[in-house]
Amino acid sequence: MDDIACIAFERAPIGLVVTRHRIVETCNDAFADMFGHARQDLSGKSIAVLYPSLREFADLGARGREEMRSGQSYRDNRIMKRCDGSLFWCQVHGRSLSRGDVFAQCVWSFVDLSHQRRVVELTLREREIATLMVQGLTNKEIAAHLGNSPRTIEAHRSRMMRKTGARGTGDLIALLVGLPG
Repeated sequence: MDDIACIAFERAPIGLVVTRHRIVETCNDAFADMFGHARQDLSGKSIAVLYPSLREFADLGARGREEMRSGQSYRDNRIMKRCDGSLFWCQVHGRSLSRGDVFAQCVWSFVDLSHQRRVVELTLREREIATLMVQGLTNKEIAAHLGNSPRTIEAHRSRMMRKTGARGTGDLIALLVGLPG
């Protein structure tokens, strides 16, 4: 990497990480700081440690792999986990550097959205539904994606609305994406 590119990577105001098969090769200070880790502690580690659960690591990985196969890039907003166990919303963009095996080597950017979105204590399934809701999926689409019935998704949404104090689905989505309620 030439000097300018190296400086840009190191000093970027967002978290940047290069992965090989979902293992951290290198990251910048902004990325390490965002997750509360030292850079050297992340090098050579699976990015699974940054997810609230192994299931979310696997599910988001499968979704990302599918999208990257069709266009080599992926983007979403999701809940991630800091070193201290606290959860936060994060905007994630990734690009594969390989056409054949999309996770062979990737460059990812991470933006901490905690100043815009609060994380309410949600169950694993509620976090999955929240992630899909902010992507604009309907109850029926979420149900199909998660292998549930639309009524089950509605029940989860109702519980999420009670937990957040949302007055309706639109209010809940606004809270999840960080808009004023």
